[in-house]
Parts: sequence; C-alpha cells; structure tokens
Amino acid sequence: MGEEQATQEDYERIVSSTGISNIYAAAKHLEGIVRKTPLIYSDFFSDLSGNATYLKLENLQTTGAFKLRGAYNRIGMLTKGERRRGVITASAGNHAQGVAYAAQKLGVNAVICMPATTPILKVEATRALGADVILYGNGFDDAYAHSLELQKEKGYIYIHPFNDRDVIVGQGTIALEIIDALKDVDAILVPIGGGGLVSGISLGAKLVNPQIKIVGVEPENAACMKAALSCGRRITLPSADTVADGCAVKTAGTLTLAFCRRYLDEIVTVSEMEIMSALLSLIEKHKLIAEGAGVLPLAALQKLNMRGKKIAVLVSGGNIDISTISALISKALISRGRVFRFAVQLPDKPGQLLNVAQILTNQDANVIRLDHDQSMVTDSFKKVQLTVTVETHGQEHIDRIVRALAQNGFEINKIY
Repeated sequence: MGEEQATQEDYERIVSSTGISNIYAAAKHLEGIVRKTPLIYSDFFSDLSGNATYLKLENLQTTGAFKLRGAYNRIGMLTKGERRRGVITASAGNHAQGVAYAAQKLGVNAVICMPATTPILKVEATRALGADVILYGNGFDDAYAHSLELQKEKGYIYIHPFNDRDVIVGQGTIALEIIDALKDVDAILVPIGGGGLVSGISLGAKLVNPQIKIVGVEPENAACMKAALSCGRRITLPSADTVADGCAVKTAGTLTLAFCRRYLDEIVTVSEMEIMSALLSLIEKHKLIAEGAGVLPLAALQKLNMRGKKIAVLVSGGNIDISTISALISKALISRGRVFRFAVQLPDKPGQLLNVAQILTNQDANVIRLDHDQSMVTDSFKKVQLTVTVETHGQEHIDRIVRALAQNGFEINKIY
C-alpha cells in the first residue's frame, strides 16, 4: 500500500495489528546476522543525569548502526518473486549500508540512490557491500525522487528507511535486548529522525512492560516528530540543518507518526552545542566514537524530569568521518572553555613575544598555536599582530588569563 493511497485509519489499523509476536519473530529472523550489542553502565553519565545510566551501543553494530536490523528484516520478508525483482532505496548514510549488507546476505540485487554530494568513503563502503550505487542530485530529496522514478520504471521493491512495518519491528528488537539485559529498566532514550527507530523500540518496550517510559530526542533544528505530534498531523519543516545528519528529516513518517501517537511518552529537543558536547564526553569518558545522531539521547540526559531511575540510552550509530569528528570536537572544546584564541597587537621590537609567553606560562595556559604577522596591522608599521590559541580549563581560567594580560598592558581581541 503506497502512502498516497493509505488513510489515517489504515495506519491506525497497522499499529493495532502489530504485536509483540512480530518483534519476537524479527529477533528470530535476525539471529546470526546482527550483533546483540553491549549495554554498559556509565559512571560519568549517571552522575550527570542523576539516574543509573546504561549505554546501548548500536555504534558497535555490524555496518556501524542499528539500520541493519530493519533493513534485513524487511528484505528477508520478501517472497521469492519479489527478491528476483530486486530492491531499491535512497540514502546517504546508514540505511544505504544496511540495505546493501542485507541484500548481499540474502542474494538480492540492491540499487541505492545517493546524492552526488555524498562523501566518497560512504559511496565506496556501500559499493563494497555489493550494491549498485547511483549518484543523483544535490541532496537527499533529489536522490529520493529519482529512486521512486526508478522503482516505477524497473519494478523494484522499495525499502523505506522508516515508514514500513517490517523495518519498524526489526528496529524494535533493540528493546527486547535492553529489557533482557536490564529487566527493571525504567526509561529508554531514543533518537528520532523519521521515527522508525523510536516506533519500534516504543512498541517493543510498551508491549513487554507498559510502565517503561520512552523518551524520544530530536535536534532543535529538525524536530519534525515533535511538530507533527503537537499539531496532530504531519508537517514539513522549512529546514533540517543539524550536525546530527542522520536525524536531519523535515517530515516525519505517516506510519511512524501513528506508532508514536500511541506509544511514545515524551520528546526532548537538544541544541547543536549540546549534541557536540555529548559527543566529546562519550569520546573522553568511554573512548567510544559515535555520529551526531547517535549521541542525541546523551545530549538530553540533563533535561529529564526524573531522578534515581534506571535508564537505557541508545547510542544508535558510529559512522562518522575523521574530518567531521575533528570539527565537532573543536567546537565542543570551544563551547566548554577548553580552547581560547585571541589576537593582540604588539610593538614591533624584541622581547614582546617572550613577555606574552611568560604571562601565559604563569597562568598555566598551554600554547597550541601561534601566528606572528606584520601584514595584519595596516595602521602602523611599528606594530605586529600576534594570534594565540591556548588550552584552558574553563571560562574561569580564560577570565584569569585575560585579566593577567590586561594588567601587563596587553589589550586583546577575543576570537573564540
């Protein structure tokens, strides 16, 4: 049934007819394919949230994200005739690799439409799994539209990243693993993009234990499910600009909205800086790498209206390139006052640079970059500009450095 033919009643009927037996069947189907990823206790995030906090590490999943669960379950449900037709989808990330991996395992031809702007590493990773990758357009919307055209032209079976019942129940197997490992879990925090993951986990958790609270987490800049639930219908956001690119969705799914309306308890939104800070904390405290979307629930921990509970936090994926990690860490360090950069004009005579260096040494500031440039000062030939980047311990430390420089006659321009 296509979205254009389905009614709200159709979606509600699907939700009502989907039971715990569907998720148990999916779990059986996925045995030997997906990893039962670890659920680990975190001292740091427990102290931060005031709750006993456990991390469900789907960033350690095969293909690096939870998406394999839903993709494999959906493709595995196809009839022999449907498998011969092949499958198609559009994705620039985790869903592409999940579909490619599942199709390869099941002997099904897979076509993945990816934006022409997709990083080459992601394209090659998808091709390495045996998929036929077609690069099209400048963004996901272009690639998605092209994939629908190809589906109609070639007769492929479409594997939607979230608005599909078999995909949803595949993702729901995560809830069974969490409850099996932590039987008295009080709440589960889940990132939301189009809503497939949170639909599956809320379905599975609530049907096992209705008392488990499910909290969805969205970026403030891409809160499409929160908007849909608030007004009672799907709406398309004007933009979805977020570092959590896996959750940069403008429009929630029709089916996922129906599931969330019935099973989801609450949605918390987080800022871009909170996302980047959560990523930095995960790396520093647990030596684990995750993508922006993967740490959304960690970013929401301090916003919860609960204390003293046992909560499971889903780290949903870890597919992030090195340059992106570097940029996000740098921004997070700046926001925490861990890196300070300033410019100061100095008289162009010997000893001035040494004076600044001595002040910084006295204030226990570690210089990590220094630029000395005569050409930057255009109003005087007797001055040079010094730009300094130092490691610091927080805003109080930065304030102390600024005061020490001022007391020694150096007026600075704070860059960040």
